[in-house]
Amino acid sequence: MSDFLSRRQFASLAGLPFLAGTAFAQAEFPNKPIELVVPFQPGGGTDALARSFADATRKHTTQSFIIVNKPGASGSIGWQDVMHAKPDGYRLAIITVELATLAHIGIGKITADDLQPIAQLNADQAAITVRSDAPWNTVEEFLAAAKKEPGKMGMGNAGPGSIWHLAASALEDKTGVKFNHVPFQGAGPGVLALLGGHIDAVAVSPAEVTTHVQSGKLKTLAVMAEQRVKGFEKVPTLKERGIDLVIGTWRGIAAPKGTPPQVVAYLKDLALKASSEPSFRETLDKQNLGFVYADDVAFKAKIQKDNAYFKDLITKLGIKAG
Repeated sequence: MSDFLSRRQFASLAGLPFLAGTAFAQAEFPNKPIELVVPFQPGGGTDALARSFADATRKHTTQSFIIVNKPGASGSIGWQDVMHAKPDGYRLAIITVELATLAHIGIGKITADDLQPIAQLNADQAAITVRSDAPWNTVEEFLAAAKKEPGKMGMGNAGPGSIWHLAASALEDKTGVKFNHVPFQGAGPGVLALLGGHIDAVAVSPAEVTTHVQSGKLKTLAVMAEQRVKGFEKVPTLKERGIDLVIGTWRGIAAPKGTPPQVVAYLKDLALKASSEPSFRETLDKQNLGFVYADDVAFKAKIQKDNAYFKDLITKLGIKAG
């Protein structure tokens, strides 16, 4: 009996260093800055949200968030970088709805299951925006012009397979028009190309054109939403114009698969606190970015639902990379 007790006591004592080390590792995260990869160029709504989120975390963590812009392949380059990073919580990604679209188009080597969702922070609808000096003042006039010269109207997007590419493609499918799809490494560069007169329109979110619409340089003709968008109350929905099309994006935080549960829990709590900061909400309001919060479980369910929806849509439209 004494031998049994001594062996059991020894085993218990032998496990203490491991348990203590685990507790210490949990307690000290984070002990260095956290990199937040934005898979698009600076200047778009995704970049604005990431920077505002990073600022909002300062009150709630001892370490800073460093924004790393890593654009290319409609987001897949940045996401693959994070997918292959050490799963320790120190390299995260801003993910967008393209995570649920690219695999079905054949872009990159990442799927909706390759990252660990932390929290959803946003949702926005697509919108058709043109220069203020464009000859079209309604979406009907715009579509009529596109229909007269199929394939000539230059429509900018955030890259092949991006949600804005799919939005414009779905509009083609619904109305029978044909655009000349022009890809960019994010919505920001696409909007700059529109301002410069290099393309005719963009199918990006209101958030990504707000500043230029307010300054009078651009005008939004319609939003692809169930109801009119805050800040764009004078802009009709496509549904109001007899076109049954509702499509948009979401944005959130994700980590590499295999990130320890205690680290995910810390980041999840941090995301909730940061997204509740008045400064974060005010930035989203100013940018016309819609605030929608969901925790890791609800966010994962949303991603899986959209993954199935866009697989069907992409198959129907016959969109493939290249």
